[in-house]
Amino acid sequence: MTTSTAAPTRRRAPTADPEPRLPVPHRVTARWRETPDTVTLRLDPVGVALADFVPGQFAMVHCFGRGEIPLSVSSIPTTGGLAHTVRAVGAVSTGLCAAGPGDVLGLRGPYGTGWELERARDQDVIVVAGGIGLAPLRPLIRDAVAAPHRYGRVNVLIGARTPADLLSKHETRRWTTAYTGVTVDRADPAWAGEVGLVTRLLDRAQYAPARSWAFVCGPEPMIRATARDLVHRGVAADHIRVSLERNMRCATGTCGHCQLGPLLLCRDGPVVDWTLAEQLLSVREL
Repeated sequence: MTTSTAAPTRRRAPTADPEPRLPVPHRVTARWRETPDTVTLRLDPVGVALADFVPGQFAMVHCFGRGEIPLSVSSIPTTGGLAHTVRAVGAVSTGLCAAGPGDVLGLRGPYGTGWELERARDQDVIVVAGGIGLAPLRPLIRDAVAAPHRYGRVNVLIGARTPADLLSKHETRRWTTAYTGVTVDRADPAWAGEVGLVTRLLDRAQYAPARSWAFVCGPEPMIRATARDLVHRGVAADHIRVSLERNMRCATGTCGHCQLGPLLLCRDGPVVDWTLAEQLLSVREL
């Protein structure tokens, strides 16, 4: 099954203000495989709904009997229904990947900051995604390509380890109002596209550095390399938004597990300007 931007019309469930540490039941209504170890789950509230998410925010997704993990939204109701994309790397994420239509999961949220695409109005847009980092950027991309009159030129640059690790293969072909470039670190015999770092695609992107906004998500080394390259090319550091990842436990700014310098990323992130992120990412984690 492939990702579709078209969503069936649904009646919006009444919202409530639940206790922020209690998961709200949501039923899996669709599941599709993105890569061999990654799936996307579309979720509908069983009863009351959470408040609306904005692109870039995250939820704590609870697999009953295993625990919960933070997952950014990879789709929101206005552009395809509420969905989360998860890679099987641990006990909780493996349990979530095994969920199918009809299963019930728990959600807490929305938490954190969003991409704030509206700041790029009338400006060129550069979206750079590495690996599963495309998932949190997908709602932003859908908004940008659906309303090209609001922005300048839109560029979507995607990198992955191998062709098999690419997300949203079918949907990317429908982003016709954007320049879309794709590269992989290691090709297979069937791959006829670019091979190399995602930053190489910046040479082909269409943008004026002085009037551009960039949105970057992926592994931390890729974020650093991309943001620094963009600044070197003339994009203002405060026009670069990046999504940072740390160990989030409570998601309410209480436990301190996600602290990065002066930030609690569950509250002050995960999306922050590069002007701040550059200082914090220059400090090696112990």
